[in-house]
Amino acid sequence: MSKTNGIVYFVGAGPGDPELMTIKAHRLLQQADVVVFDRLVSKEIVDTFPAGAIRIYVGKSPGHHHMTQDEINELLVKMAQKQRTVVRLKGGDSFVFGRGSEEASYLVKHDVAFELVPGITSAASCSTYAGIPLTHRGLATGMRVVTGHCRSNMPLDLNWDSLADPDTTLVVYMGLAQIQEISDKLIKAGLAADTPTAAIENGTTPRQRLCISTLSEIPQETTKRNFVTPTLIIIGRVVTLSGELEWFQQEAGEKVGDTDAQVLEQAQAQA
Repeated sequence: MSKTNGIVYFVGAGPGDPELMTIKAHRLLQQADVVVFDRLVSKEIVDTFPAGAIRIYVGKSPGHHHMTQDEINELLVKMAQKQRTVVRLKGGDSFVFGRGSEEASYLVKHDVAFELVPGITSAASCSTYAGIPLTHRGLATGMRVVTGHCRSNMPLDLNWDSLADPDTTLVVYMGLAQIQEISDKLIKAGLAADTPTAAIENGTTPRQRLCISTLSEIPQETTKRNFVTPTLIIIGRVVTLSGELEWFQQEAGEKVGDTDAQVLEQAQAQA
């Protein structure tokens, strides 16, 4: 325990379904004096917060931040210095595009105790709820995970030649706003335009929607269907298995439409 006598728990909330949170995450939430949470923490999880805890929303969306990152860092130190038990709750896993390591480093510099509690990241969970394995014998020998978020309207700084690998599943976080650029640059780098591609909106929640298309058509399809963030993009031959293995959307959310079913049929024939 540090000199502050308070502690900050960085807790991964998982993708949205509260039953996908770990037992440790649930326990720490119930013990929290303060919960500092992001935009990607689902309403279903927020509803599990203890009644007596102070709730501080620090969500960020494109062009609108309730708090800057510097303000969030300072807030965590301030709460811990008041000898409070703080849960810093982040969607998915804090160390996968969650800036959890930056916040933890700030606490180290200010002698604040912390613990790290991993959560199920969206790549593993949203793909599973859509019936898409990230690897499958004969379809994908590995996977790559990248962020589609770019700073200050600059082009995405990714190694497109490396990412355009037909034997690898590519998972793109925060890529909806740049989906046209992602499609264009992967095709230019050599990935086939008809590569099966999925977009999963609000994965693992009752609001989940799934769009199955091809790499060249996914920008138009997501626009036509008014997809919004958070949306995960999965590119690769494994997407063809969604028609066979998809299970969650049969009970909740938007079912795969006729157009999607036709795309799946064509993609499976080509795989």
